[in-house]
Amino acid sequence: MKLDAILFQIDEGLIVLPTFQRSYVWNREQVRSLMRSLYRNYPVGNFLVWETKSDTAIAKGTTGLDGPAHTLLLDGQQRITSLYGIIRGEKPKFSDADERSFLNLYFDVLEQEFEFYSKSKMTNKHRWIPVTELMQKGIGKFFPLFAEDPNQADYVNRLLAILSIRDRDFHVETVRDNIAPNNEKVIDVVVDIFNEVNSGGRKLSKGDLALAKISAYWPEARETMQEYFDKWQSEGYRINDYQYKFDWLLRCVNAVLTGHSDFAELDRHDFTASDIQDGLKRAKKHIYSALGLFEWRLGLDHREVLGSPNALPAVIRLFDKPNSTLDEKERDRFLYWYVHAMLWGRYSGTVESVIRQDLMTIDENEEAVDALIERLKQDRGSLRVTPQNFADWSRGSRFYPLLYMLTRVSGTRDLGVGIGLKDGMKGDDFQLQLHHIFPKAHLYKLGYARKDVNALANFTILFRKTNYQLSDSLPEIYFPDCEGNYPGVLKSHWIPENNNLWKIENYQEFLAARRELLANAANDFLDQLYQGDMPFADAPEVNRDQTSRPRPISIASDEEEAALREAMDWMENKSLPRGEYGFELVTASGELLATLDLAWPRGIQEGYSRQAALLINESEETRNIAEDYDYKCFTSLAGLQLYVRDEILGEREPV
Repeated sequence: MKLDAILFQIDEGLIVLPTFQRSYVWNREQVRSLMRSLYRNYPVGNFLVWETKSDTAIAKGTTGLDGPAHTLLLDGQQRITSLYGIIRGEKPKFSDADERSFLNLYFDVLEQEFEFYSKSKMTNKHRWIPVTELMQKGIGKFFPLFAEDPNQADYVNRLLAILSIRDRDFHVETVRDNIAPNNEKVIDVVVDIFNEVNSGGRKLSKGDLALAKISAYWPEARETMQEYFDKWQSEGYRINDYQYKFDWLLRCVNAVLTGHSDFAELDRHDFTASDIQDGLKRAKKHIYSALGLFEWRLGLDHREVLGSPNALPAVIRLFDKPNSTLDEKERDRFLYWYVHAMLWGRYSGTVESVIRQDLMTIDENEEAVDALIERLKQDRGSLRVTPQNFADWSRGSRFYPLLYMLTRVSGTRDLGVGIGLKDGMKGDDFQLQLHHIFPKAHLYKLGYARKDVNALANFTILFRKTNYQLSDSLPEIYFPDCEGNYPGVLKSHWIPENNNLWKIENYQEFLAARRELLANAANDFLDQLYQGDMPFADAPEVNRDQTSRPRPISIASDEEEAALREAMDWMENKSLPRGEYGFELVTASGELLATLDLAWPRGIQEGYSRQAALLINESEETRNIAEDYDYKCFTSLAGLQLYVRDEILGEREPV
């Protein structure tokens, strides 16, 4: 099929994208490379389409497909969208592409190269020809530019070679519904084919396939779910940042509707659009109930301390269970189970079987909460917190949320003003920040390693104003003043009473003593939850104006934080992902390896570029760890910008 004919069929809505196709992700360099190959008559691959009569073949940007058959583009989206944009001067109706990726492409008739518009570079207009205008208006307008040039014939032939791209024949491989053998569902087979040919990008997950099928009879499903994510994001829960967010939310819907985690269960039932909408509505209600309960009773008010989202399907099934009414004591026992599931990483890593087990436990037991606790004990053994659990280092430890939780529910008071940290003070001065009890600078001077400096027992939480005031002061200097001004304030932070331990030469002994105090406080708190004895007065007051998101420990200063925020804003300005701030690089078993200041763990262009990280003033050890895990590392914003402009956007000079 000639390219012009393919573009005409797109204009007429005869070739469209299936709902399971991902977004357009090509950058300018990839577009330039495509045009260079076509100009030189190099092979650029075939296209793969699905010709179907299936009602499940709903396409992007449509509410249904009319006619006896439809043609859906399976492989070639990036190439077709780019060529459509260059030739038509706009993106196809089915595309969500950023048009900056393919508009304003110019051709240098002298050097025979394609470049995107640059005012400083393209001063000689006789050399630079706008490709879209050439495609739309033909060669006539540009002939006078070099009418008297001795190389006129060469230039004309070069422009004709570009115009001939529209007449180029492309092989279009067609998949039809009869390809599905043995009564298999055609969409399952087609998705398998898509995954095989789409080797350059991330494979479709089971959740993607389930959502594609749901979209067949409820086309607004994805948009509706995205609205939920955007709302949670605006409220500070950051579920939008979760890599498999649609899989996760569909798993929650699945738990409500079927009591199972396997997406195949959604397929086995004859659900209508109304059924799915009802399941999503109930799941949303229970998610809000859970998040509100975690915030109210545990003080867990943001994503960094909430544990894995994979716990929510079981929580939702418990809340949705017929005649489920958790009284106050049972509700607190449920929270006891949830905290322990989070502490011991029950929902880390591969979780399919764990979710399945817990859903079955909920459905098969009248006293579901007690049964969940017993199963956790069987799988884990002891549920007692030990001092050694607080021997981990960094915010990435699973026990950091426990430290944060204790601070929020146990009457911890700020060292500088004596006000309870749970009390929801307003203003920047009362933002919660992570504080090193023994300052980093002093510990590094004494030769302590990073893991010792950032030991969990060396952290406490303070108001921003107090954190800045204390700065690099040593505890043997500022502890006596804090205690004198506000008696009992040190005890509220689980600080050892022995003032000899406040001296930096006794740092390791201080850590050991504080770990004991933290473990005792944690067990007392968890016992109160289990027994239903936790007073309501101890629940933290919720105030969204109080930003309770401690800065990642990898970021040492306001200057570093400002540079990272600038990087995120710059990336967003370029219509690229902002990156994950304070990203924790962990092993498959959940062990923290390093905290990366700003990272793109799936590539700046997901599936098409390397993992990347911006590390400002970080140690060589951290860079080596990141590079061992195939991260492309940058040590300055300027370096990142140069890479993005050159490799991602295809801009050859700063703009």
